[in-house]
Amino acid sequence: MHRLSRLWERLTLYLPTLLMAALALGSWWLVRGTPVLPLPGVTAPPRHEPDYVMRQFALRNYDASGRLKSEVQGAEARHFPDTDTLEIDRVLIRSFDEAGRATVATAGRALTRGDATELQLFQDARVVREQFADQHGQVHARLEFRGESLHAFIKTERVTSTQAVQLSHGRNEFSADEMDMDRLPGVLILSGRVRGTLYPETSKN
Repeated sequence: MHRLSRLWERLTLYLPTLLMAALALGSWWLVRGTPVLPLPGVTAPPRHEPDYVMRQFALRNYDASGRLKSEVQGAEARHFPDTDTLEIDRVLIRSFDEAGRATVATAGRALTRGDATELQLFQDARVVREQFADQHGQVHARLEFRGESLHAFIKTERVTSTQAVQLSHGRNEFSADEMDMDRLPGVLILSGRVRGTLYPETSKN
């Protein structure tokens, strides 16, 4: 029970942080990198049709030293002016921390608001941070989220899913019908049919 408590604490601490880092940066730079079209002289009734399309695109953000901070790639992006939303097919988002470690989010389709306050991932959504050893030599196990739907609220730092999800930390696995993660208080709620599989920790000797 004590080990389960420690593992749950790690998931609660790290997974919301990783998700928000990847999704917030990806959503923000995707919106900033898209073109702004001039308004027509005559305002026509809005129709749900794209006013521009980008194909096989890649947007990258670098810091002052030239280090890559984030990257967004997609097969096609369509902007709809009536709802001010951007729809992306086969999206890939990479977010890099100060040590250059990447958190990677992928999905078959993504939808983001024009003000970059919300981002939704659909169709085999995944967020992964690979295993790494920190400066003190402590090994941090691989973390992964898998599901068909993921809805991130960037300003409030909240991530939800109303469909089945799977979370993995190393070899340990959790699954649930729904998920609600609130980054600010560090709360992770799994609901519905919740299951978990824990493996013994390997000896450090």
